[in-house]
Amino acid sequence: MPKVNANSIRVGNVVEINGKLLAVLKTQMVQPGKGGAFAQFELRGIRDGVKTQERYRSSEQVERVSLEDREYQYLYPEGENFTFMDIETFEQITISGDIIGDPKVWLQEGMVCYIRTYEGDAVAAELPQTVTLRIVEADPVVKGQTASSSFKPAVLENGQKVLVPPHIESGTRVVVSTADGAYMERAKD
Repeated sequence: MPKVNANSIRVGNVVEINGKLLAVLKTQMVQPGKGGAFAQFELRGIRDGVKTQERYRSSEQVERVSLEDREYQYLYPEGENFTFMDIETFEQITISGDIIGDPKVWLQEGMVCYIRTYEGDAVAAELPQTVTLRIVEADPVVKGQTASSSFKPAVLENGQKVLVPPHIESGTRVVVSTADGAYMERAKD
């Protein structure tokens, strides 16, 4: 595995520390008034999900792990797990919802995702940046409200709540960010 300087590690990288694989959740470069700069990382264990914090001087070496990215198509949920199919080989794999994280609420049947594996084990999943869903419930437009830039609550077909502009009505298809669940725009279809 290649060793790299601690200051070149980015969010999304996987590193090996003391024989454990850890995903980098947050990075911060700290330049104290006295002494040398250091990199501080928030990490999550790939196998056990335990979060930890680590500090390294910027010149220290860290082992960065190489992962394989492959396209998989989402098929169906199975309790707390999710089943995907490799687009090239048609092999099916089932991965834990913990690996996908919070974006799992945006999974739709047939959606193509990237699944990162290390030595055959799934360690991370990346969904498309946006998803298009229909609004099933939204408050009616209040006269005069369209002049302000206020948003109103709405419920999407997958049960998630999102804030939308006042002109969006029930039945409208909207584009939502899978990263934070924010309304992006009205669908162009």
